[in-house]
Amino acid sequence: MHVFIVIVGLLASILLIGVILLQSPKSGSGLTGGMASLGTVQTLGVRRTGDFLSKMTAILAAVVMLLCFIAQFTLPGKESSKASPESILQQSVPARPAAPAKAVPSAPSTPLLPAK
Repeated sequence: MHVFIVIVGLLASILLIGVILLQSPKSGSGLTGGMASLGTVQTLGVRRTGDFLSKMTAILAAVVMLLCFIAQFTLPGKESSKASPESILQQSVPARPAAPAKAVPSAPSTPLLPAK
């Protein structure tokens, strides 16, 4: 189920990228300008291509967000992590044995003086 949701989310995000690229920016004509010059917009009968593309952008963005939210709850192996309150690092690190303290060398009782 998780794989299906992820694949549908990827397809929706690719469609979202395509719809965004087709939209015309305010200063230029975008990729829809090239389609309009070929006459495809009039042939298809869509007069308000910008309105359609902005509605599709909003719908696809909502679908991508919803699928990402649903995919988070369908992750496999989620139940096994709830059984143990410790983190993975704490579980895999073995306990360190206590090492005996090393003897610190003692200072000489009489200071060493240079020979004359």
